[in-house]
Amino acid sequence: MRGFGDPRSGESPYAQWPAYDVVSQAMGGMMGITGPDRATPTKIGPGVGDTIPALMLCIGILAAVNRVRETGQGQFVDVAMTDAVLAMCERIVYQNSYTGEVAAPEGNRHPLLCPFGLFRARDGQVSIACATDAFWEKLAVAIGRPDMATDEAFATNAARVQRQQQVIEAIEAFTSVRTKEEIAACLGGKVPFGPVYTSAEIFADRHYAVREMLVDVEQPGSATTVKIAGVPIKLSDTPGAVRRRAPLLGEHTEEILFAAGYGAEDIRRLRQEGAVR
Repeated sequence: MRGFGDPRSGESPYAQWPAYDVVSQAMGGMMGITGPDRATPTKIGPGVGDTIPALMLCIGILAAVNRVRETGQGQFVDVAMTDAVLAMCERIVYQNSYTGEVAAPEGNRHPLLCPFGLFRARDGQVSIACATDAFWEKLAVAIGRPDMATDEAFATNAARVQRQQQVIEAIEAFTSVRTKEEIAACLGGKVPFGPVYTSAEIFADRHYAVREMLVDVEQPGSATTVKIAGVPIKLSDTPGAVRRRAPLLGEHTEEILFAAGYGAEDIRRLRQEGAVR
């Protein structure tokens, strides 16, 4: 994995440029469609310019391993960070190709779907996504505007996209005077909906506890445990898990060297020479 890929897969003019998360977010198109308005491109909060390419590389490695099992032949696997981010932003490619439109930041709205974004609540914001007219009909009834479910001006997604501001105002007339919890009681399970959570709210939500996504681990030097994020991929026969904390520097040196076949005298000599810690 490199910022702009290995020259053996296609020699980028930037092949020798170093890169970090923010570079791949910027040049892969993600920042260019994220932000409060067209003039303010914005970095995504988590390091998706690092983690998305890592996921892509994992998929490539698994595909190559599967090929080895079929043919006995290995192969070179290469992922450019910028390429992986662009693949996640694929909408900007076909928008430009089909229509000539250059996608830009649109805040918490969506250029092709309505309603699809964030809406003000009394104590924060909530996400509502009605990508189908059937969901819109349920939402319109739930917010006390059944007329908007049948009115031709709002009944179809195409019509709602043309009248986004009116749709948003109608929804926020309902959400802005209610708490996130109150809105969840009205919309949860009826339409695609979720409150915008803080980390404190994530810690308080039973979903993450029962899904084992907040895992207690020992913290050296502390009498209390700390929590780290769990494993999101759930496998029925070979489940992954967080089983221990990350090791301290040099904590397992002897264990690893013994397992590799080194004897006690070898390890003592390596320590004296400063080769291991």
